[in-house]
Parts: sequence; C-alpha cells; structure tokens
Amino acid sequence: MTNLTAFGLSDEQQMFRETIRRMAEEKIKPRAAEIDESGEFPWDIVELFREYGLMGVAMPEAYGGTGADLLTFCIAVEEVARACATSALIIAAQHLGAMPILIAGNEEQKRRYLPAIAQGERLSAFGLTESEAGSDAGGTKTRAVRNGDDYLLTGSKVFITNGGLAKTMVVFASTDPSKGTRGISAFIVELDQHGVSVGRIEKKMGIRGSQTAQLLFDNVRVSASNRLGQEGEGFKIAMRTLDRTRPGIAAQALGIAQGALDVAVDYLYQRQQFGQALSQFEGLQFMIADMQTQVEASRQLLYRAAGIIESAGFESHASEEVTRYSAMAKLMCSDTAMRVTTDAVQLLGGYGYISDYPVERMMRDAKITQIYEGTNQIQRLVIFRNMSHGSV
Repeated sequence: MTNLTAFGLSDEQQMFRETIRRMAEEKIKPRAAEIDESGEFPWDIVELFREYGLMGVAMPEAYGGTGADLLTFCIAVEEVARACATSALIIAAQHLGAMPILIAGNEEQKRRYLPAIAQGERLSAFGLTESEAGSDAGGTKTRAVRNGDDYLLTGSKVFITNGGLAKTMVVFASTDPSKGTRGISAFIVELDQHGVSVGRIEKKMGIRGSQTAQLLFDNVRVSASNRLGQEGEGFKIAMRTLDRTRPGIAAQALGIAQGALDVAVDYLYQRQQFGQALSQFEGLQFMIADMQTQVEASRQLLYRAAGIIESAGFESHASEEVTRYSAMAKLMCSDTAMRVTTDAVQLLGGYGYISDYPVERMMRDAKITQIYEGTNQIQRLVIFRNMSHGSV
C-alpha cells in the first residue's frame, strides 16, 4: 500500500526493510497481543533481535554493532512497530542507553561498555527523568558527590525504560546544584551493584511488555573514570543524545500508524454493510485518504531528519538544524500515530474497541509516543527556539 522506494532508499536498505518486515510478520506479530495481555518483558524477542543484529543496529562495528546508519535504524524500528510497539521499543531503548557513551565516552569507556550493549548481552537504560524533573531537567535532585577517586550517587530516577532489567545505565546527577542544568554530570553506572534498588514498577496504558520502573540510588560508588566528559557537561550530553534518539521514537510512532492503517484498510474491504463493502462508502474513503497522507508525510519528514542527523555524526556539537529536525520528526510522527490509530478504532466501530482486533492496542501504544523523550509541547518549544530568524 505504501510506495517504499519513493524516498530513494538504497537497494541494501530496501532488502533490509523487506527482511525485517518478514521477520516481524512471522515471528513478532503472533506474539504482540500476548505480550500486551501478560505485561511480561519478551526475552524471546531480545534473542530474536540478537540473531538479526538489531540490538546494535546503528552502533559502530568497532564496538560490536552492525554499523548501519540512522535511517536504517529507523526502518528497523518502524517495521517492528507495525507489528508490536513494545518489541520496537527494545531496539530504541538499547540505542538510547548507548548513545551518551557513543557521543561523549572516551575510547576506554566505549570499548568497555558498548560491545555488550550492541550484542544485546546487557540491556541498557537512560536515567534523566525524576519525579520533579521531567521536562525541567534543571530540577534534578539526584546528587553525585566526589569522594576521592569516586563519586557517591544518591537519589532516584522514574519512568526508566528497562528499569530493573538493564545492567548498564547512564545516570544524570547534579555535581553542583547551584548551577542548575550547568551543574549536571553524566555517569555510566553498573546497576548490579550495592546501593542500587528497584522501586515502583509502573502499570501502563500501553507498551505493557516494556518494563518501566523507578530506580533508587543509595550512596552508590561510581568511579570517576565512569564520568562522561567533564563535570557540568551532563545536560549537553543528554540533549545531544535526544537529538539522535528522538527519530527512533518517531519511527516507532510511524510504524504504529502504518500498522493501524493496514488493519483499517483490510477491514473496510472485508466488512459488508447495506449490501456492499465498507470500502465503497465515500466518507470512509476520505478518512483512509487522510490517514494515508498523514502517514506518508510523516515518513518523508522522518527520513529527511535521519539523513540530516546522520550527516552531522556522533562527535559533532549540537546544531540548530539537527535539533529542529529531530524534534519535528518526533512531533509529527507521534501526532500522526495518535490521529491514525484513533480513526482506525472509529472505522472498525465496536470491533475496534475490543481486544480481538489490534487497533485498540495500537491506540494505547501510540499515546506514549507523544509523551516520552520529550512531550510534544516541549518539541514545539524546541522547534521554535531552533529556527533561524527570518529563515524557512
């Protein structure tokens, strides 16, 4: 239904897409409803992704990844999300947990931590959000106090994807509270050590098979050699990380939207009312046309953003263009996912509202894409503040 060559994918990317689509259709789609119903983390899907090299799909080969570019990463997330948003988040979350190390880690840190993450031997996590520091990272209360050659880390993080499952996590903590965001530093923390504990495990509207938890830190000893960059550079590292990882959430949202559209179209051709297929009713055709247009426009923006961000590279400093396109892709794809899944439920009528059909799950899953990795209200601020004055 979608012209997948319209953006000019390479033959290799097209073959990759087809491979991941077949894998998702055959091995993930049959598990999607069960994962949602049970709320259990799907370790079998992790093993499947390890087999296909997807846990480190956009990580450099030198550190155990496959060396694919950001667009290829987005294609992988998109295709998996068409079948199961929870499963797609496994890839995206692994990418997020590794990204601060890729961006700001020294060679020793990269070689020590990235291969196990890229190979899927250790799940990773990203620890920025706190109960009073979500959109406002300057409200970070977690402290890292220097103690000889170490830091003592105390505080808590909430809404952590892979919380309680991940073994490696980049934690953002204040080393100088008087400086606000300029006093935040970043640390690689091994979570299977004394002083780290799991608090509340959240019960969620959607992405139920992805474990989201509170993590508690009680005088956790972290070597100064595990600090990323210099003291006070943590907030910049976090923002540069999100510039490169928000397209993964956009891809997840896009995949959810495409999956819901596919289900809706199939239903309209199969369902009979008033002596004809629902697909013959002009009003419903208009709805599908709008859904298709929104999905394709979102895809084109995401793929453009991926190209711009990839060309900037891991090592570059933040740029207005990279930040703006990353935010625009996340904003548009997630808003599209919410509209398209809501319309899909409407098109299926009563069947759309029950769990026998996947669109109600897709609608629940879509909502989180408007919230995590920066709410869409924050994305709009980011877009405006990164527009060059007088330019388009």
